[in-house]
Amino acid sequence: MDELKSENAVPLRQATLRDLPSSVEVPRYDRSALTPGIVHIGLGNFHRAHQAWYLHRLMQQGLALDWAIIGAGVRPADAAMRDRLAAQDYLTTLIELDPAGSATEVVGSMIGYVPIEEGNGALIEQMADPAIRIVSMTVTEGGYYLNTGTNAFDVQHPDIVHDATNPDRPRTAFGAIVAALRQRRADGTGPFTLQCCDNLQGNGDVMRQTVVGLARLSDPDLASWIDESCSFPNAMVDCIVPATGDAERELVRSIGVGDAAPVTHENFRQWVIEDKFCAGRPPWEEVGVTITDLVHDYETMKLRILNGGHQLIGNPGELLSVRTISDCMSDPEIGAFFRKVASTEIVPHVHPVPGMTPLEYVDLIDRRFSNPRIVDTTRRVAFDGSSKRASQLHGSLRDGLAAGTPIDGLALADAMWARMCLGKREDGSEIAPNDPNWDTLTVAAQAAVDDPGAWLSQRGIYGDLADAPRFAEAFAAQMARIDTVGVRGALRAYLDG
Repeated sequence: MDELKSENAVPLRQATLRDLPSSVEVPRYDRSALTPGIVHIGLGNFHRAHQAWYLHRLMQQGLALDWAIIGAGVRPADAAMRDRLAAQDYLTTLIELDPAGSATEVVGSMIGYVPIEEGNGALIEQMADPAIRIVSMTVTEGGYYLNTGTNAFDVQHPDIVHDATNPDRPRTAFGAIVAALRQRRADGTGPFTLQCCDNLQGNGDVMRQTVVGLARLSDPDLASWIDESCSFPNAMVDCIVPATGDAERELVRSIGVGDAAPVTHENFRQWVIEDKFCAGRPPWEEVGVTITDLVHDYETMKLRILNGGHQLIGNPGELLSVRTISDCMSDPEIGAFFRKVASTEIVPHVHPVPGMTPLEYVDLIDRRFSNPRIVDTTRRVAFDGSSKRASQLHGSLRDGLAAGTPIDGLALADAMWARMCLGKREDGSEIAPNDPNWDTLTVAAQAAVDDPGAWLSQRGIYGDLADAPRFAEAFAAQMARIDTVGVRGALRAYLDG
């Protein structure tokens, strides 16, 4: 039956929604009546399964019909996504995968996608439209032009230098934002809210630093206006959303839908936002979004336990040739390693939030990571450790050093990361480059084989952690243990300790 559905899959279009299988939930609202209110830059799987879904749920209730999303990107690769989505009227099929069952729905809250072009003129024009009241963004942790280690705005990055000297033909999303705000101020149409949806501590503050910092390089008066007039709410976003490949495309076809860009996701979402919107917002609280001033506590819990947990298991998973995160959790050493480090070295430094203690959150993440229907690869999770480490693991390490609590598991996690950056698994197979700074990391990893301090001397990653004797000693000891008994032996020694 599934093979027949796959062969007869209905191409996803607005005109074919009524022809889709009855098991697929489709938009009940009139999409032709939607008007834009949000430009989202960096329109990947996560945004479509998370922010776009929340807006879709509002629209299903007849709300927020003037807040539809216009997608945007600034990389040449974004053009391919635009073409795929345009061909299906910007509709996306979401497939929820859970051990208890699955559900499929088509999300229709996106109604357009700005052309990708040099100089970003179309993007600037779209954001300058008075109808746009929120510009949101998912460009990954490494996309905010921060100096690694200090997290200060990198004014010397070539992209930033270009945009500061060519403000009318910017290369970056932030340059386009500054140009659009310049036009809005001149036209008297007012500011918009800038909403970061990436996994960064104080992500709204980071967004403010980058946008205002870039504006200041070319127009200090405009920078002051942006700083005073625009709002940058901090937020925490959460949903595990794997990458889409052939298996996911075949899955959606087996359901009876011909979607070139489907998205699979877990049966869990969370969005916590500060209520700081200078030009209004959709009533997100009506569909389960938490509006609170306690965003910092929520984001600390999530970044350190969920995202930090990904870092704990992704590296040994790669080294031991364990392909997916759920496989890592069923591995007797890797799964136990996550629970012990999270419970004894991370939880002591995390505050509870309403309705959830840190240990209860560890249990929740254990269940979510263990979902075998979510095919989230260790390679995806282990990507870009040089950007993720500081916000996701090193905060716990710093707190542990300050409080005198255990740090051996965190030291082992970094030792396994260093070993992964040598580019070889324990079975001898090659680990392809998996970090924007891979070449630099590989050189440091090779030097650390004989001198562990060479790895910690990467000041851009470790900062003053390199000067902490207790961490340096623990890291060196774990490196030596990996050399002696291998990754699995080092994990067992930690678990038995």
